[in-house]
Formats: sequence, C-alpha cells, structure tokens
Amino acid sequence: MKQEFGHMCDWMKKRLGDKVASVQISNRLKTSPCVLVSGKFGWSANMERLMKSQTVGDTSSLDFMRSRRVFEINPEHPIIQTLSAACKSNGDDEEALRAIDLLYDTALISSGFTPESPSQLGGKIYEMMNMALSKKWSTGQPAFNMHSSQAQEAEIVTESQPTLEAEVVEPVETTTAQK
Repeated sequence: MKQEFGHMCDWMKKRLGDKVASVQISNRLKTSPCVLVSGKFGWSANMERLMKSQTVGDTSSLDFMRSRRVFEINPEHPIIQTLSAACKSNGDDEEALRAIDLLYDTALISSGFTPESPSQLGGKIYEMMNMALSKKWSTGQPAFNMHSSQAQEAEIVTESQPTLEAEVVEPVETTTAQK
C-alpha cells in the first residue's frame, strides 16, 4: 500500500504544505476517507482550542504546534482511490487540487479542529455542491458560476476560478409586533 500510494501522499503533502507535518497511509480507518491527528508532540484539538482562547486573537505563537498535524488517508475509500487516479493521470488538475483542500478542511472539522476560515470553507462546499448537482440534474445548459454574481449576472463557467468565501451576514435584531 505504501508503495502504491506513496506518490499520492507526496502529492497531497505538496498541496497542503505547512498545514500538515506529513500525509500517511492509515491502517485504522474503515469508513472515512481521511483523518487529521495530532503528531506525537502536537496539541490535541481541544488543547489547541484552549490555547487559542487564551491568546486573545494573537495566534502567531500557535503556528508551530499547528504544523504538527498528521493527515492520514484510507487507501480503500473511493474518494482516495479517485484522487489517486487523478494524481497518476494529471497531478496539476485544478479540480483534484481543490478536492484535496476540501478533504483537508473536512478532516479538520471531523477531527475536532477549527477551520482557519469558516467562510472560505463554506465557499468550497458550495462550489463542490454546485459541480455535483449540475452534473446530476443538468438541464443541458452549463453550470453557472456561483461566485461571479457580484461581477456579472449570468457568467458561465468556462475555466477554473479560485474559491471565494461564502457571504457572511451579521444578525439583525427584528422587532415583533405586540399583540
């Protein structure tokens, strides 16, 4: 397994960069495609949350411990097998690289860590949902780019574009009529 998926682990590590210490084949995962675990001397998700709350907004001192995370992948999961095929055929495919980012962000949440930018994660999820839904229930027209509505009303997706952040709306107090 390590020989078969070794190149893919290197490919994923290159994409994730300093977010993880390493990408490894897991022998513990059965149903999940991946998991993010703390390294031998890294902080757990709970410890990281506690340390973030005590830094009062200055998280620069946390970067060292954050980089100790290990990204473990399940080579028997269909998502990982599909990404392995993408790695072998075209390692520079933009959709595959964005899928790695989304896989990492999903593992971050499911492992108890807090995403660095929740609104950016929301944008990635919306983008992937749009791609999946447009393929399944296609009306014969190309999928619309969800991110271009601010610039142009109906721009059709013709090339890959960077993932934008989901819109964040502040809550507003509403007044209710008294009876």
